[in-house]
Amino acid sequence: MWSIEAKRALIDVSARGLSVSRQCFLLGLPRSTFLYETKGESPENLLFMRLLDEQYTATPFYGVLRMTAQLRVLGHEVNEKRIRRLLRLMALEAIYPKPNLSAPILGHRVFPYLLRKVTIARVNQVWSTDITYIRMKGGFVYLTAVIDWYSRYVLSWQVSITLEGSFCVNVVAEALLCGCPEVFNTDQGSQYTTDTFTGPLLALGSAVSMDGRDRALDNFLVVRLWRSVKYELIYLNEYSTVKQLTGAIRDYFEFYNQRRLHQSLDYRTPAEIYRE
Repeated sequence: MWSIEAKRALIDVSARGLSVSRQCFLLGLPRSTFLYETKGESPENLLFMRLLDEQYTATPFYGVLRMTAQLRVLGHEVNEKRIRRLLRLMALEAIYPKPNLSAPILGHRVFPYLLRKVTIARVNQVWSTDITYIRMKGGFVYLTAVIDWYSRYVLSWQVSITLEGSFCVNVVAEALLCGCPEVFNTDQGSQYTTDTFTGPLLALGSAVSMDGRDRALDNFLVVRLWRSVKYELIYLNEYSTVKQLTGAIRDYFEFYNQRRLHQSLDYRTPAEIYRE
């Protein structure tokens, strides 16, 4: 979180010719974090969101009714309407088949899922991305990342205070500096179905694949990544500012890629597999 003094200092520097956007770039922080304030949700709602996040990470098949019941078991007087709103704010949806009752957003294109029964045999064969809620001491942000399925290598990532599609577009643009996937998989979220997101991938010859509705396990490797991030970093620490959190995530992904041994990789690191 930017302090009032820091913002005034940046504005003062901007008046001398260096824009706020440029300064944020040099600091390695998204421009949107300059306006970040840890306000909006009450301390009580932030507590509920923390509990919902932990429960969802453990049992992603819990819907609104079970989540409401779980918080009541813990002694909290909550109703379904409140829990539904908080889950939507956190971009969390239970994983189980449901009727497709949602109309696509006008002008957005949904692609078929291409990875059923496909053997993943090489790097850059399949990449995928997703968004997850990340709690802070007095607020929350969102994290997105791009991962290579074969090596589990995290190609790029970014933190944002909103669910606007621009940070998803930016993280893919950064990943494409590493190479180009044969298939790029996402869910059907509005951030991923725009021409702005899919256009660059299609122009490079990548096929776009999208999970079936309400089937987050189609993108299971990203789900596993989020579990690792939360159990090995987020739930073990408290972060008061976006800058502090961003630095911790940067260090974690460097560890995850370069030093963390993966059983599924025969106890090698993602970087070893991706670069061999």
